[in-house]
Amino acid sequence: MTSDCIFCKIAAGEMDSTMVFEDERCVAFEDLNPQAPTHILIIPKEHISSMDEAESNHSELLGHLLLTGAKIARERGFAGRGYRTVINTNSAGGQTVFHLHVHLLGGRQFVFPPG
Repeated sequence: MTSDCIFCKIAAGEMDSTMVFEDERCVAFEDLNPQAPTHILIIPKEHISSMDEAESNHSELLGHLLLTGAKIARERGFAGRGYRTVINTNSAGGQTVFHLHVHLLGGRQFVFPPG
């Protein structure tokens, strides 16, 4: 945990959020600035600044984050219609909070290529 990281504080239960899921490795909560009808952030409890900082020993954790997104999409009933998972990496990649996180977006049609 990094003391000044907002996502570390959410994962530790020190900041309020609308929690969707929690297990021993990650938490998922509603995004405060949703870009789709469903916009959930899935974060590891371990502080990893970005995908660029992830290492080979994080492989299982990274897979777990994506599988958690799929589980949430199925439980919320929008998996069959489709959804998008996004990991923004570093500033030019659109990352604004430097704690690795997966965006789970659903509930509307998405176009490709994205912005």
